Amino acid sequence: MKYYDILIVGTGLSGATIAEHYAKDGKKVFMIDKRDHIGGNVYDKIDNDTNIRISRYGAHLFHTNDEEVWKYVNQFGSWKRWDHEVIADVSGTYVPVPVNITTVNALLNENIQTEEEMSAWLQKECPNIPEPKNSEEVALSRVGPRLYETLFKPYTVKQWAKEPKDLDPSVLSRIPIRPNHDPRYFNDKYQALPENGYTSIIEKMLSHKNITVQLGVSWEQSLQKASEWDTIIFTGPIDSYFTDLPKLEYRSIDFEWSILRTPGFYQPNSVVNYPSSETTYTRCVEYKHFLNQKSDWTIISRETTCDRGEPYYPVPTEENKRLYERYKLLAAQEKNVHFIGRLASYKYFNMDQAIRNAMDYYTTYLK
Repeated sequence: MKYYDILIVGTGLSGATIAEHYAKDGKKVFMIDKRDHIGGNVYDKIDNDTNIRISRYGAHLFHTNDEEVWKYVNQFGSWKRWDHEVIADVSGTYVPVPVNITTVNALLNENIQTEEEMSAWLQKECPNIPEPKNSEEVALSRVGPRLYETLFKPYTVKQWAKEPKDLDPSVLSRIPIRPNHDPRYFNDKYQALPENGYTSIIEKMLSHKNITVQLGVSWEQSLQKASEWDTIIFTGPIDSYFTDLPKLEYRSIDFEWSILRTPGFYQPNSVVNYPSSETTYTRCVEYKHFLNQKSDWTIISRETTCDRGEPYYPVPTEENKRLYERYKLLAAQEKNVHFIGRLASYKYFNMDQAIRNAMDYYTTYLK
């Protein structure tokens, strides 16, 4: 192992970004990943039977306003513009998410026509909460009580198994609001999907001769000792590195896959949310929609969030934040180990934020 300068645990976006920077600067990098593939949760592949590209761990939509990050990811493959849209099935009625004029008119029987009317409606509908203390107050201040109760509260309870009032404001502060008919989920200047999938992007990032990857090996199984390495980049759950404290809380996803024989589509959109508590799953994703793939079949995945399985989402409650602060104190005592990424930082990152965080960390602390 002394042949290598750095050990990186995890081959997702954070680990791949750090590895690519190190390798380009002449360092020898050894990477391990407990899964049988690279890419972490952005891993995707072409289904052999249908020729449809699917994402094993749920749909990932790249969007950013960060010019440097956009330039960076374009080094590793071609990207196609994709303006992501989400709709919600509310008792058989499909409405756009984000909340826009169409959503309000359809669900609340309004007749709003202009941006001015929509802005006036929101001002009247939403209570004034200058400094929301939790996600319930955030949602009420942004969409008002009726849409909150119909669209966001039941969906949030299914997603997190907690009441919005018990979650940090950051969870529902991501609700996009439009004072017009714009159905797009994101506002960012750059919205795109990799033409050949995210796996191909990661493969190119890790293709440097200074990078060696070993799959199917977890940190625990590797029996590596921190003292044996000059530098370790750890991108897994921080509570799998330190084991003396109570476990942090995460939400995972149970995927129910179906392959259907049809040259058309199963549902009218790539992603359909199901906010009602009467439906057990939170959303259904139909992958053929993405980049308008052609097939005589279609593949859907119904997603149900749960407490078991792979950790996807850190649960932002006050109790978890306090516990994570204890982990941070332990991390600060590790002289040669750096904890980077969503799970290591116990913080939600969009893909561009994960890349930016890794780039900045490398420049500030590692280069």
